[in-house]
Amino acid sequence: MPNPDKVSSFTELAKLADYSFLDNLTPDPDATESGEDYYPRQVFSGHYVPVKPTPLAQPEYIAHSHTLFDELGFADSLATTDGFTRLFSGDVSASPEPMRKLGWATGYALSIYGTEYTQQCPFRTGNAYGDGRAISVLELVAKDKRWEMQLKGAGQTPYCRGGDGRAVLRSSVREFLAQEHMHALGIATSRSLSLFVSKTETVDRPWYYEGSRSQDPEIMVSNPVAISTRVAPSFLRVGQIELFARRARVNEHDNAMAELTQIVQHLIEREYPNDVDQNLVFTEQVLQLASAFRDRLTTLVTHWLRVGFCQGNFNSDNCAAGGYTLDYGPFGFSELFDPVFQPWTGGGQHFSFLNQPMAAQKNFEMFCRSLKVLLQDDDLATSKLEAIEEGFSALMEAKLDKMWAAKLGLDEYDSALFVELLQLMVQSGVDYNMLFRELSAIPEDMTQLTKCFYKKTSQEQDDMWSGWLAKWRNKIGVDANPANAKVISKQMKQVNPKFTWREWLVVPAYQSAAKGDYSLINELQAMLTQPYEEQSSEVTDKFYRLRPVEYFGVGGINHYSCSS
Repeated sequence: MPNPDKVSSFTELAKLADYSFLDNLTPDPDATESGEDYYPRQVFSGHYVPVKPTPLAQPEYIAHSHTLFDELGFADSLATTDGFTRLFSGDVSASPEPMRKLGWATGYALSIYGTEYTQQCPFRTGNAYGDGRAISVLELVAKDKRWEMQLKGAGQTPYCRGGDGRAVLRSSVREFLAQEHMHALGIATSRSLSLFVSKTETVDRPWYYEGSRSQDPEIMVSNPVAISTRVAPSFLRVGQIELFARRARVNEHDNAMAELTQIVQHLIEREYPNDVDQNLVFTEQVLQLASAFRDRLTTLVTHWLRVGFCQGNFNSDNCAAGGYTLDYGPFGFSELFDPVFQPWTGGGQHFSFLNQPMAAQKNFEMFCRSLKVLLQDDDLATSKLEAIEEGFSALMEAKLDKMWAAKLGLDEYDSALFVELLQLMVQSGVDYNMLFRELSAIPEDMTQLTKCFYKKTSQEQDDMWSGWLAKWRNKIGVDANPANAKVISKQMKQVNPKFTWREWLVVPAYQSAAKGDYSLINELQAMLTQPYEEQSSEVTDKFYRLRPVEYFGVGGINHYSCSS
């Protein structure tokens, strides 16, 4: 029986539409009325460009997020209705009112590790850098919460920089699964709504020969085209605020300062209504915004390190101004522990695993630099903003200390104990998440950790591990009071997931999907959305294990040169 309290028809879904971004901000004055705006060009002003998505040819449903559907109040049956399929495979033509029959794409600036760039723009001005293959098509309010829905791979926009605007099935499967996995891990993230593939349309992309250990792809591969729909309160980025600040800083056009003010006000309304008092004067709102974003960003990166996640490409345009994970391109999860783990061949150590706190700080500095343009006539407010900016590193360190303590079941962070553990992990070759999960069982001796090691340890290493375990067990008090072990174990298992992303197990899922078999995607979706639970022995045997040696160094598993 259908649930009358859930949205089960596309007509009911349409009634939830509410477009605050389009209604409150300014369109590009040079945009076309039809939305057929598919070639690279400079966008000099305005907050968005109306764009009509390019539908998939013969779309086929693959999956949807049962978790998100439940949060939205959607019936699962909605995912396969004709209207839903058409909209979320890129066809907006049949959307009923009050839905709009156009989508929108946005521009943003790029800074890499605190340095501004314009070279990635085809005109080298920064006026054509933005959503090259992401088109928002719907904004709605469901269960008193606002969501924006954005198609990834829905065709060209003025920001496509000569690309085709499409996303391949491989990257779409990865993003669909990763977003819901991160949510289940308790980490702020954009979400996955649905995944559709074209049964006939393909594109060629550079990729690796099977088993290749090359850093760069060697061949062009034909890939099925897919569209994943990602969902968030908004898709405002640090790079977006930065773009309007750059223009306002030099009075690039008559409305530059007004557009910066408007986009920041919209950010506050969309992402920080409970953190910023909108009754205050605007300068005070800006300061509260900076403080709230600092809190969210430091929390976010702390959680990334907690679960072994590396964003890979943490530029300002990939940093959501709402403080959540955005853009699942060349991301990865640490398996064999390496402090400078980096899945993206173009990323460098500055975006590597344990360097992510500093990368976040650089993005925060660019955010504050953008906000300073709004405070240029107020020395006191500027001074306060600079103090908030300078406090980032201390807040980041305090949160990291608390997180590492929680992973080890400690009441307080012990620097010497933790640094010794990191040194042992590197020297011995351990699996990052498996080690912390096995420690959560409060092992009594070294032999209970052997499943975490990628190579046989020496007697000297065994002795060092035994010594460390003794100090750790003494620190958490389980030898003096054995009753503590059960309580501490339960607490540790709530922060140390058992099941995490392992790229070599995801590859077969998108390879099978390319042949029309989606069963592995469904299997991974079920496993990855219960990361802290003890799952069945069959699931455990299949997914809770070390990466086989033959997958080390393999392109497309160990590393990526692109995210197409």
